[in-house]
Amino acid sequence: MNSWFDLRSLDPSDPEDEAGIKSASKKIHELIAEQEKRGVPNERILLGGFSQGGALALYAAFTYPKKLAGVVALSCWLPLHQDCGSMLTEANKLIPVLQCHGTSDFVVPLQWGRASEKVMSSFLDKSNYTFKVYDGLGHSSSGQELDDVLNFVKSKLPK
Repeated sequence: MNSWFDLRSLDPSDPEDEAGIKSASKKIHELIAEQEKRGVPNERILLGGFSQGGALALYAAFTYPKKLAGVVALSCWLPLHQDCGSMLTEANKLIPVLQCHGTSDFVVPLQWGRASEKVMSSFLDKSNYTFKVYDGLGHSSSGQELDDVLNFVKSKLPK
């Protein structure tokens, strides 16, 4: 399946599309830079996504050279997780992250989210990282999850 990058398999032991992930992340970085040129400060730019888009949001945020407002990552995983130490920019070690996952997600299983939580907890400031689990939620969203996202965004991008 190809969208942001080639998703060859949903098996965590299969190789990831490193070139595709990095290329898609570069496109996101270019979009951020465009917003900065229009006068939006990088500290007021928040990335977010669902599934593959959430995975890309995490990778793009961690590799962006300037501090961003935060990341919302829904029903996803951390791509290229084995290179986390080297991919994280100094500017984004303190980036606020809200990661959400359902217990009944059979597309991106909760174990992928939990594995990503374990990795991210090893390098992110714990006061800025939140992992929320929603009982019975599949590969979709819920009202409670969207309320949590809204509250996170409001807290990171106050008026």
